[in-house]
Amino acid sequence: MEVAGKPLRVQTLAQTGLTQVPSQYIQPPENRPRKPAVTSTSTSTSTTTTSSSSSSSSSSSSISSKNYNNIPLIDLLEFDPHHSGEVRDEIGRACREWGAFHVTNHGVPNRVLQEMRSVGLTFFNDCPIANKLTYSCDPNSAATEGYGSRMLVSTADDSVLDWRDYFDHHTLPLSRRNPSRWPHFPPTYREVVAEYSDHMKALAQKLLAFISKSLGLRPSCIEDAVGEFYQNITVSYYPPCPQPELTLGLQPHSDMGAITLLIQDDVGGLEVLKDGEWVTVKPLSDAIVVILADQTEIITNGEYRSAQHRAITNSSQARLSVATFHDPAKTMKISPAFELVKESSPPRYRQVVYGDYVSSWYTKGPEGKQEY
Repeated sequence: MEVAGKPLRVQTLAQTGLTQVPSQYIQPPENRPRKPAVTSTSTSTSTTTTSSSSSSSSSSSSISSKNYNNIPLIDLLEFDPHHSGEVRDEIGRACREWGAFHVTNHGVPNRVLQEMRSVGLTFFNDCPIANKLTYSCDPNSAATEGYGSRMLVSTADDSVLDWRDYFDHHTLPLSRRNPSRWPHFPPTYREVVAEYSDHMKALAQKLLAFISKSLGLRPSCIEDAVGEFYQNITVSYYPPCPQPELTLGLQPHSDMGAITLLIQDDVGGLEVLKDGEWVTVKPLSDAIVVILADQTEIITNGEYRSAQHRAITNSSQARLSVATFHDPAKTMKISPAFELVKESSPPRYRQVVYGDYVSSWYTKGPEGKQEY
């Protein structure tokens, strides 16, 4: 969406004081939240909680009636080898029943989490819009690095826009990492993102090892199938919305890659689909949200499903989240692990070239994955 040749950002739009959202942001009735978002208060925790039962089903706009208070919470116990068996089993249950869970005592210093949130908020709240626009991503290409509001390349007049701005960083492999393309406001921004990237990679590797072991596979099985991580870090900013009951900060979807690690501020707005109903992911200040993505679903032959999730808006507070995506290279061929394919469990997915999978998603939206 542009005005006089200049890209329009949602934050700028919200700052005009409008009382009704433009029609481009109004979701069809079946996709709207049933009620405006209620803000949450962050809680610090380090206890272990197991998940509830059953598997996910099709998308729905309903508010959960099954009393799910949050996604599962798993204490990684700083990867203490004396507790690896119980942690493995907890992760296996959460992957099978939810596809998303919180982890605490994950080895990432709380300072690193706080600094990442802080530089993201400073960029969006304090950097002048003219300076922010110098980092704009290419509006004619899908998911290019930089500052933007729209990731899909569709230009259809009836496409619904998300109530969100973002900054996407290409961080791994190191050959893609070019900090000169990132903001230098505040001055520590680039160093913070680079340090955060390295911590997220290490945690993703450890989690994929646990996920592999929970299925009786060798620890490196899923990571070997994914190959070298192509990591992107996306800082998303959701401005206050005058009509949150009509909009979404981010449409329902599952992530395309292998595993996503996400932190959020204390406002709240992330929801995960469970048993056909949307469950609010309540913010936990020292926790990281783990979201299984589509390629892990394929590699596990559907034993573990990628998590459908979305972001809702609210009328009073801006919200920030930081999602770190760990994906295969575009040339990687992804298929079910041979150890999980047998006569009693035939392959549920055909082999896909990851680049083709991504192209389908970015041109057709979440429905593009159905072709695979």
